[in-house]
Amino acid sequence: MTLGHKIAWDDTVLPFQLDASDIRGRVARLDGALDGILKQHNYPAHVEALVAEMALLTALIGQTVKLRWKLQLQVQSKGPVRMITTDYYGPEDTGGPARIRAYASYDETRLTDGAPFDQVGEGYFAIMIDQGQGMKPYQGITPIAGDSLAACAEAYFAQSEQLPTRFSLSFGRSTEPQVDEHWRGGGIMLQHMPKASPFVAQGDGSGDVLQPSDLVEGDEKENWNRVNILLDTVEEMELIGPKLSPSDLLLRLFHEEVPRVYDAQVVRFGCSCSEDRVRQSLSIYSARDIETMTTDEGRVTADCQFCGAHYDLDPKTVGFEAEGEQAGD
Repeated sequence: MTLGHKIAWDDTVLPFQLDASDIRGRVARLDGALDGILKQHNYPAHVEALVAEMALLTALIGQTVKLRWKLQLQVQSKGPVRMITTDYYGPEDTGGPARIRAYASYDETRLTDGAPFDQVGEGYFAIMIDQGQGMKPYQGITPIAGDSLAACAEAYFAQSEQLPTRFSLSFGRSTEPQVDEHWRGGGIMLQHMPKASPFVAQGDGSGDVLQPSDLVEGDEKENWNRVNILLDTVEEMELIGPKLSPSDLLLRLFHEEVPRVYDAQVVRFGCSCSEDRVRQSLSIYSARDIETMTTDEGRVTADCQFCGAHYDLDPKTVGFEAEGEQAGD
C-alpha cells in the first residue's frame, strides 16, 4: 500500500455487507482521532487501553447514527476505573466528518497489575442516542459481562437489541520508522439481523445475560458461525494496518461471503465544549453561588474533561444575575 493510500484509510469507518451470509458490518481505522483522544490526558497504561477500546467500539457503532445525532457509550463501575464515557457526533452535513471524544475517571491508588479489564468492576454498560431537540433520547443498559469492553458491547446488543453482534479489535502505540510514536487502532464489527429467537420473545431462559449465539438458529446459526470462524483468522496488524486497506482485508477474510462495501465515514477527534456552553451551564446559579466558585484571583474557571480546554470568566458576567457584557472579559 502506498503512503497516500494508507493515509486515505486512516480515521475512517467502512460499512460493508456479506451478501452470502445476510450479515452486515464495519471496519474502523483510527489514527489521528485516537491519538487526539489520548494525548489530552496522562492516563496510566491500563486506563489508556480501556479508553482506546471504548473509542473503537464507539466509532464502529456510531457509524449508523444520522446527521447531527449524538451517540454516547458509558461504563460505570465499582472498580478502580469508575467511569469511561465516549461521545460520537454524527456529521453536520452529508459527506462531512463525524467527531469523537472520550474521557475516563479512575482511582489511581486502586489500580492493579492485572489486565486492563480487571480494573473495571461490577457495574453497567450503557448506550444512549440523542436525536436532537424535541426528540426523546434513547437509552439501553446491561450489566458489565465477559472479559473485555467488546464483550460488554456484544452482550448489550444481544440483551437489549436482540442483535447477534461480534467485535474484533486491536490497538496500541505505533512505532513506525521515521514517524513519531502515536496511537493506532482498528477493528471489525459483525452484526446479524435475524428475528429474535422464541425464548427471547417469550421471556424464557435462565435470566443470564444473553450472548450473540443465543439469538441464531438453523441456517442463520450456520452462517453466523462460519463468518465468525473466518473473523477469528484476522491478525492484529491486519486490523490496525497500515499495510492492508480495509477493503483488501474484507476480501482476505470474507471473499466467499461476497462482501459489498459502501461509502466510508471519516472520523475526527473533536469536542463540543465552548465558552457559550460553560456560560449556559452556570446560568442557573445566583450571584451568591457564583461567588463560592470564584478563585482567589477573582475569576470563575472551568476545564473540559474531554479535551482539556480551559475557560477563564469574569464572575460578574455569569449566572442569572450577570452584569455587563461578555465582551468585557
